[in-house]
Amino acid sequence: MQDSSNELEMQINRRSFLRQNTAGVGLAALATLLQESGAAEPQKTISNGLHFPARAKRVIYLSQSGAPSQLDLFDYKPDLKKYHKTELPDSIRRGQRLTGMTAGQNSFPIAASMFQFAQHGKNGRWMSELLPHTAKISDEICVIKSMFTEAINHDPAITFLQTGSIQAGRPSMGSWISYGLGSENKDLPTFVALTSGAGGQPLYDRLWGSGFLPTKHQGVKFRRSSDPVLFLSNPPGVDQKARREMLDDLGELNRLSLEQKGDPEIATRISQYELAFRMQTSVPELADLSKESSATFDLYGEKAKQPGTYAANCLLARRLAERGVRFIQLYHRGWDHHLNLPTKIKQLASETDQATAALILDLKHRGMLDDTLVVWAGEFGRTVYCQGTMTATNYGRDHHPRCFSIWVAGGGMKPGMTYGQTDDFSYNITENPLPVHDLNATIFHCLGIDHKKLTFKFQGRYYRLTDVHGEVVKPLLS
Repeated sequence: MQDSSNELEMQINRRSFLRQNTAGVGLAALATLLQESGAAEPQKTISNGLHFPARAKRVIYLSQSGAPSQLDLFDYKPDLKKYHKTELPDSIRRGQRLTGMTAGQNSFPIAASMFQFAQHGKNGRWMSELLPHTAKISDEICVIKSMFTEAINHDPAITFLQTGSIQAGRPSMGSWISYGLGSENKDLPTFVALTSGAGGQPLYDRLWGSGFLPTKHQGVKFRRSSDPVLFLSNPPGVDQKARREMLDDLGELNRLSLEQKGDPEIATRISQYELAFRMQTSVPELADLSKESSATFDLYGEKAKQPGTYAANCLLARRLAERGVRFIQLYHRGWDHHLNLPTKIKQLASETDQATAALILDLKHRGMLDDTLVVWAGEFGRTVYCQGTMTATNYGRDHHPRCFSIWVAGGGMKPGMTYGQTDDFSYNITENPLPVHDLNATIFHCLGIDHKKLTFKFQGRYYRLTDVHGEVVKPLLS
């Protein structure tokens, strides 16, 4: 029994020795990193901030959650009218997998879009009547018709689009950009997430999470209430002076813990407490739209005056971009139109079209579009065949990962361009297929980041947003 007790004591002493000495080594390394980069985390492979000259300083990502129908918005297929209600040819489907929602259908009738298309801009791009405001900025945007993805269902698809993996747990794009480039404004988060819309697919916090990166790089979700960030206001009975004294005492305790344990997450905790304190002043001023001009509200629409709407979030995104926030992610829910698509897509287009175009015009007017990269994208596309019952005025569309349309603007992307093509049924890509990893690699390139070099070691290997894939799509660059 005595021998067992001595052995246990020796094990405890060994653990204590290793913990204390590891903390010393860790603190030495941490001090060096803090001196060199101002960040309590492993040094990155980016030299002097960038791998090469950047065209964009920031990204505004307009995520249309639920997957908008490319056939009813951007991918004009006039010949489909003569195939309307006929069966999708086997030569087009090619035995490709279906979701569980339509796999049991005995018939796959083609549903031509019931919406009118017209040509717009100097490029003569065909666009749907559902997007009259976006049509006016046709020469500013680059429409990509040949996106495709690995996932066939919403959650893995939107996770893949945002993190480069269909499996949850990886860092989001905004977190990678925060990790690689850091902040331009010490009083605001580097990465902000905004949500709007109702119904459809749920939005999980992990979509703006930092995964295995230091938690200081996770996105801060702004809420729709008068207090945009949770616990931003002081509790009743606590004034600013008391709050400052409390944080000073808490910071001292955390510093003592950091000296003992050498855990970089403690340093992150210290910096985030300080950021939260500064945000008590910066965020209320940021979220106060009352000083915006009547011309601005005319541009974005009346709903921009209502906190939490897509229009208000687009205006807030411009204000965040002005203040140096690196990555601004807007999610708008409701685009999942398996049934009653004509009615529902009209509503969603009405909710988003004007404010989306207004954001581009506003950025351009302020001289910010050149160095702000804007992305408009859903997680996949929609099938040409009808899901459910089709009538003269109604049809639905199932998930379609084989091809979908997105657009990008500003920040080094080529304006007015159309990239990629699909077949006559918008079912298969016929020209310039563009995988998600290539899109993400190109976004990083615009920011001056070599996607192959921005890495983080986790569980014995180096990870990156594009994993082992991705090539920069140079034809998209201006």
